[in-house]
Amino acid sequence: MSLVGFSAVATVTLLLCVLTGPDRDDLDEFYTGYGSLSPMRNGLAIAGDYISAATVLGTSGVIALFGYDGVVLALSTALSLMLLMFLLAEPLRNAGRFTMGDALTRRMPGGRSVRITASAVTLASLLPLMLVQLAGTGQLMGFILGFSGESMQTGCIVGVGALMIGYAAIGGMKGTALIQILKIVLLLGSGLVVAALMLHRFDWNPGALFDAAAANSGAGDAFLTSGLQFTGSASPGIDMISSHLTVVLGGACLPHITMRMYTADSARQVRRSMSWAVSGVALFVLVITVVGFGATALLGRAVVAGADPRGNTAYLLGTRAVFGAEVSTAETVLLTTVTTAIFLTVLASVAGMILACANSLAHDVFAARVREMTPRREMLLARLSAAAVGVPAILLATLVQHHSLHPLITLSFCLGASAIAPALVYSLFWRRYTRTGLLATLVGGTVSVLVLMPGTNLVSGSPVAAFPDADFNFFPLTTTGLLSIPFGFLCGWLGTVVSGRARAEEQRRQYEAVEGWILAGAVR
Repeated sequence: MSLVGFSAVATVTLLLCVLTGPDRDDLDEFYTGYGSLSPMRNGLAIAGDYISAATVLGTSGVIALFGYDGVVLALSTALSLMLLMFLLAEPLRNAGRFTMGDALTRRMPGGRSVRITASAVTLASLLPLMLVQLAGTGQLMGFILGFSGESMQTGCIVGVGALMIGYAAIGGMKGTALIQILKIVLLLGSGLVVAALMLHRFDWNPGALFDAAAANSGAGDAFLTSGLQFTGSASPGIDMISSHLTVVLGGACLPHITMRMYTADSARQVRRSMSWAVSGVALFVLVITVVGFGATALLGRAVVAGADPRGNTAYLLGTRAVFGAEVSTAETVLLTTVTTAIFLTVLASVAGMILACANSLAHDVFAARVREMTPRREMLLARLSAAAVGVPAILLATLVQHHSLHPLITLSFCLGASAIAPALVYSLFWRRYTRTGLLATLVGGTVSVLVLMPGTNLVSGSPVAAFPDADFNFFPLTTTGLLSIPFGFLCGWLGTVVSGRARAEEQRRQYEAVEGWILAGAVR
């Protein structure tokens, strides 16, 4: 039934992309869908883009294995989207048009170097996430469908990757938004039913669920208190702060999330869209909390860790366990719906990331080189860019599918928090911010993450690291955020100071000329 569900979803979603994709050479239609989505639909699409397969499987796994620390991680994920809603969403919508490069160059006309750098950072931050979800596709389908052959898993990665390229190239913003809406509705609907069944098993008493999970965790009361996830770290408290700071600042600043701000037709619409998005994500946090604790309560932490050391199968294990030994036809249909929703989550998430990368390459790199590029040619470049991004991602995913992929997830969030977040905050709110400061922020934040990341606990020095047999751990924390985030902000400040007072004053005048547009929501 799962195979039938997967095939049906792939067929229907591809058909929807063909039907809703742009039917003429109109850049606004391809990049933003004319801003034609209602706030509710746009908000659901934002939530769909934000809740990736890494969130569904990874975060629920952390909850199942580490209890309280996993719940804090899930709440940090929701808090990140709230930070985007209150601080950046409206200015981003007002300053940008199609890509992050548009928003960054709003006050710096003709900034081709800024556009190219922004495109490079976009690719660097999203490619690791694409690899994680593509590589996990083979393992996920093998777990669900019951095969373990490497050639079958590789075939799944190639097939699913080709579908994702098709979604991005054919559907554009409107087509991928429709898939995101379908995904979030299916994911939330099936998740709420599973969470309700889980609570029913414990007489609708969350306290009994948490106590049972603590009893079966092997960690006792520590399962319900802070610090279990970081017990092996040299500085558990500092490591926890660094990790959650990275998630809060980096999660919602990734380019495939910020590009959804440009699809809103007005400042009021972007506010209402973000309200729907935050509500959807908060509801899903409750779902994965119940299901994650339920998996440990019903199966035990050892069983969850035995199936996957990172707990990535906890959501599926908890769903299966809640049905008990005898599974009815209705429960089989529900399990199929859950697995299909996760499969659709992988499809939709990577399609959105490929679209963000393709848009950035076409609009910020290629179109910026030609003064008068026709819309037809730019759309062709965007579609070819989707293949140019997707094909290498598929090939790399087949190579890394049997390695620990957690460092790649962390790398994306660290780049979002250390390079993209400082650049957006400075560009949208600091009047004297110069082009040199902006380039220094993007380059300095990215380089600091790339230098520190190989020395973290996730890469070597622990049994669950990417290289468990090696130990070149020179930065004994899980994420780089504690140093790389301040360094990114510092680079922006130093770059602006080095530019000189005259250049800073010139940038202040240019910012004041567009300040009403950026902050007050005037017509673009």
